[in-house]
Amino acid sequence: MSQPHSPPPPTSTEEVGAAMAAPAFSPLYRQIKGLLLQRLQAGQWRPGESIPSEMELSQQLRVSQGTVRKAIDELAAENLLVRKQGKGTFVATHSERHVRYRFLRLRPDTGDLDDEGQAQRTILYCRRERASAELAGTLGLRAGESVVHMRRTLSMQGTPTVLEDIWLPGHTFKAITAELVTEYAGPTYALLEKEFGVHMVRAVEKIKAVAAPNAEAAQLLQVPPSTPLLQVERVAYTYNDVPMELRRGLYRTDTHHYLNELN
Repeated sequence: MSQPHSPPPPTSTEEVGAAMAAPAFSPLYRQIKGLLLQRLQAGQWRPGESIPSEMELSQQLRVSQGTVRKAIDELAAENLLVRKQGKGTFVATHSERHVRYRFLRLRPDTGDLDDEGQAQRTILYCRRERASAELAGTLGLRAGESVVHMRRTLSMQGTPTVLEDIWLPGHTFKAITAELVTEYAGPTYALLEKEFGVHMVRAVEKIKAVAAPNAEAAQLLQVPPSTPLLQVERVAYTYNDVPMELRRGLYRTDTHHYLNELN
């Protein structure tokens, strides 16, 4: 799917000054960070692409290289940019192997993700619905607006392990279909980047221990009724904290655990 044409970067002192307009107490590197974030949001640098060097950016923006470096350091800490030794700095992407499961924290009890291999997706349906008031509020829509509702299972080594319901804003993902998702070999978030230009940069999750809520869920996960499961609700955001996805999942934990690294 073709992407909208991105505006050229500001080059004049006036343009840069306007783009960096901020309260007087905002440090200069934070203003530069905001400007770089604007360029990321506008799609000037696509996921997986390299950005200009610190020296080039410092010349463009008429600030010191150290100021640019500090701004990039913060964007890298937020997983928006990735530094690669000897290669440069790149826009983070969900396509790369080491971030394929950036938001999916389910890990096998024995071995690791490489041993387990990629999860197998089964799309049960992908259809358009009208957003309820609750769903609209979560996704920043008006009640009744179109949303895409996708239900799927993820199987690990042939065993259904995750049952997910996913809701996406209909106006942003007009062309998404079950066939498109099924045929794409990589992670779904990488598909949303490639086909729709939407890069999920952060997510907020709520996790509860529950019993299998109904016979259908138990059957799809191939577990007895009332089996203990993890219920994970996730809201994923693109740049500037715009919500782009609500995901509700039921996770089996008889062979897997949920891993969070805190620092």
